[in-house]
Amino acid sequence: MPLVFREIQGDLFSASSNTSLANCVSRDLCMSKGIATLFRNRFGQVDELKKQVSLTFHEFVFIDVPVGNCAFITVGDRCIFYLVTKEKYFHKPTMATLESSLHVMRDLCIKNNVHRLAMPRIGCGLDKLNWDQVSRLIQRVFAEDDIEITIYSI
Repeated sequence: MPLVFREIQGDLFSASSNTSLANCVSRDLCMSKGIATLFRNRFGQVDELKKQVSLTFHEFVFIDVPVGNCAFITVGDRCIFYLVTKEKYFHKPTMATLESSLHVMRDLCIKNNVHRLAMPRIGCGLDKLNWDQVSRLIQRVFAEDDIEITIYSI
Protein backbone atom coordinates (compact mmCIF):
# COMPACT_ATOMS: atom_id res chain seq x y z
CA MET A 1 0.00 0.00 0.00
CA PRO A 2 1.54 3.34 -1.01
CA LEU A 3 1.98 6.46 1.06
CA VAL A 4 -1.12 8.34 2.25
CA PHE A 5 -0.17 11.99 2.82
CA ARG A 6 -2.56 14.59 4.16
CA GLU A 7 -2.49 18.00 5.75
CA ILE A 8 -4.97 19.13 8.37
CA GLN A 9 -5.43 22.01 10.74
CA GLY A 10 -5.33 21.07 14.38
CA ASP A 11 -3.26 20.17 17.40
CA LEU A 12 -0.48 17.71 16.60
CA PHE A 13 -0.72 16.30 20.12
CA SER A 14 -4.35 15.32 19.53
CA ALA A 15 -3.20 12.57 17.14
CA SER A 16 -4.24 9.11 18.33
CA SER A 17 -1.98 7.44 20.87
CA ASN A 18 -0.88 4.82 18.32
CA THR A 19 0.31 7.47 15.86
CA SER A 20 4.02 8.17 16.04
CA LEU A 21 5.21 11.78 16.07
CA ALA A 22 8.18 13.58 14.54
CA ASN A 23 9.89 16.92 14.99
CA CYS A 24 13.19 18.58 14.10
CA VAL A 25 15.84 19.32 16.72
CA SER A 26 19.39 20.57 16.87
CA ARG A 27 22.23 18.24 17.77
CA ASP A 28 22.71 20.11 21.06
CA LEU A 29 19.15 19.05 22.07
CA CYS A 30 18.43 22.52 23.43
CA MET A 31 14.71 22.34 22.49
CA SER A 32 14.07 25.77 24.02
CA LYS A 33 11.85 27.36 21.36
CA GLY A 34 8.85 26.57 19.22
CA ILE A 35 7.19 23.19 19.10
CA ALA A 36 10.42 21.48 20.20
CA THR A 37 9.77 22.90 23.68
CA LEU A 38 6.34 21.26 23.69
CA PHE A 39 7.90 17.92 22.70
CA ARG A 40 10.51 18.22 25.48
CA ASN A 41 7.91 19.16 28.09
CA ARG A 42 5.40 16.51 27.03
CA PHE A 43 7.70 13.54 26.43
CA GLY A 44 10.92 14.37 28.28
CA GLN A 45 13.47 11.55 28.23
CA VAL A 46 16.22 13.84 26.94
CA ASP A 47 18.78 11.63 28.70
CA GLU A 48 17.48 8.67 26.70
CA LEU A 49 17.88 10.65 23.50
CA LYS A 50 21.48 11.32 24.47
CA LYS A 51 22.30 7.62 24.63
CA GLN A 52 20.71 6.08 21.59
CA VAL A 53 21.31 2.56 20.36
CA SER A 54 22.46 2.13 16.77
CA LEU A 55 20.84 -0.22 14.27
CA THR A 56 23.52 -2.79 15.14
CA PHE A 57 22.69 -2.34 18.84
CA HIS A 58 26.08 -0.94 19.80
CA GLU A 59 25.64 2.00 22.16
CA PHE A 60 26.89 5.39 21.12
CA VAL A 61 26.59 8.80 22.71
CA PHE A 62 23.99 11.06 21.06
CA ILE A 63 26.48 13.87 20.66
CA ASP A 64 28.33 11.57 18.23
CA VAL A 65 25.25 11.31 16.04
CA PRO A 66 25.88 13.59 13.08
CA VAL A 67 23.51 16.20 11.79
CA GLY A 68 21.27 14.43 9.30
CA ASN A 69 20.40 11.57 11.63
CA CYS A 70 17.37 10.75 13.76
CA ALA A 71 16.92 9.75 17.40
CA PHE A 72 13.73 8.39 18.94
CA ILE A 73 12.07 7.37 22.15
CA THR A 74 9.12 5.07 22.69
CA VAL A 75 6.14 6.33 24.66
CA GLY A 76 3.35 3.80 25.02
CA ASP A 77 2.43 2.51 21.56
CA ARG A 78 4.20 5.25 19.63
CA CYS A 79 7.65 6.33 18.62
CA ILE A 80 8.64 9.97 19.06
CA PHE A 81 11.19 10.83 16.36
CA TYR A 82 13.67 13.68 16.67
CA LEU A 83 15.20 14.59 13.31
CA VAL A 84 18.65 16.08 13.92
CA THR A 85 18.73 18.72 11.19
CA LYS A 86 21.24 21.26 12.51
CA GLU A 87 24.21 21.54 14.84
CA LYS A 88 23.12 24.26 17.30
CA TYR A 89 19.68 25.57 18.20
CA PHE A 90 20.46 28.96 16.63
CA HIS A 91 21.58 27.44 13.29
CA LYS A 92 19.27 26.77 10.36
CA PRO A 93 18.83 23.38 8.68
CA THR A 94 19.30 22.76 4.99
CA MET A 95 17.18 20.67 2.68
CA ALA A 96 20.10 18.21 2.53
CA THR A 97 20.23 17.69 6.32
CA LEU A 98 16.45 17.38 6.44
CA GLU A 99 16.47 14.82 3.63
CA SER A 100 19.16 12.77 5.34
CA SER A 101 17.19 12.83 8.63
CA LEU A 102 14.00 11.82 6.84
CA HIS A 103 15.71 8.81 5.25
CA VAL A 104 16.96 7.67 8.66
CA MET A 105 13.48 8.16 10.14
CA ARG A 106 11.98 6.20 7.24
CA ASP A 107 14.29 3.28 8.01
CA LEU A 108 13.38 3.50 11.71
CA CYS A 109 9.66 3.51 10.82
CA ILE A 110 10.11 0.32 8.80
CA LYS A 111 12.20 -1.33 11.53
CA ASN A 112 9.70 -0.39 14.26
CA ASN A 113 6.57 -1.21 12.21
CA VAL A 114 5.32 2.39 12.23
CA HIS A 115 2.40 2.87 9.83
CA ARG A 116 0.99 6.15 11.14
CA LEU A 117 3.10 9.27 11.57
CA ALA A 118 2.13 12.83 12.44
CA MET A 119 4.30 15.92 12.39
CA PRO A 120 4.11 19.68 12.15
CA ARG A 121 5.34 21.49 9.06
CA ILE A 122 8.86 20.40 9.94
CA GLY A 123 11.67 22.84 9.26
CA CYS A 124 9.28 25.62 8.30
CA GLY A 125 8.56 27.53 11.50
CA LEU A 126 11.59 28.99 13.21
CA ASP A 127 13.85 27.11 10.78
CA LYS A 128 12.48 28.97 7.72
CA LEU A 129 12.54 26.20 5.10
CA ASN A 130 9.97 26.39 2.29
CA TRP A 131 6.94 24.21 3.05
CA ASP A 132 6.20 23.34 -0.59
CA GLN A 133 9.73 21.97 -0.99
CA VAL A 134 9.62 20.16 2.37
CA SER A 135 6.23 18.63 1.58
CA ARG A 136 7.48 17.29 -1.77
CA LEU A 137 10.59 15.94 -0.06
CA ILE A 138 8.61 14.04 2.59
CA GLN A 139 6.36 12.55 -0.08
CA ARG A 140 9.35 11.52 -2.20
CA VAL A 141 11.20 9.87 0.72
CA PHE A 142 8.13 7.87 1.83
CA ALA A 143 6.56 7.36 -1.63
CA GLU A 144 6.86 3.57 -1.70
CA ASP A 145 6.06 2.92 1.96
CA ASP A 146 2.97 1.61 3.69
CA ILE A 147 2.54 4.65 5.91
CA GLU A 148 -0.01 7.35 6.57
CA ILE A 149 1.58 10.74 7.24
CA THR A 150 -0.51 13.56 8.64
CA ILE A 151 0.86 17.09 8.73
CA TYR A 152 -0.67 19.30 11.39
CA SER A 153 -0.75 23.08 11.17
CA ILE A 154 -2.38 25.57 13.48
